[in-house]
Amino acid sequence: MSHERYELTFRHTPAFGRPGNPDVVVVQRQEATGPGGHPLYRDRSGILCVEISDRDEVRMLSTGVHQSPLRPTAVRRS
Repeated sequence: MSHERYELTFRHTPAFGRPGNPDVVVVQRQEATGPGGHPLYRDRSGILCVEISDRDEVRMLSTGVHQSPLRPTAVRRS
């Protein structure tokens, strides 16, 4: 069963946030599915796009040519 929202936690990156504080992004379910057939989720900006399976496995998807998305360190249903 898929959920409407997830919180993805990323390790701190020097360009964003404060040292020692993780970066947390909320993603909302979209009507589309990803390459694995699971629901797609996007953040409010539309830049972060992930496919999340019914076992909460996350596949980061690139939304731009020069993007190399990091894997989240934690995934939590929101």
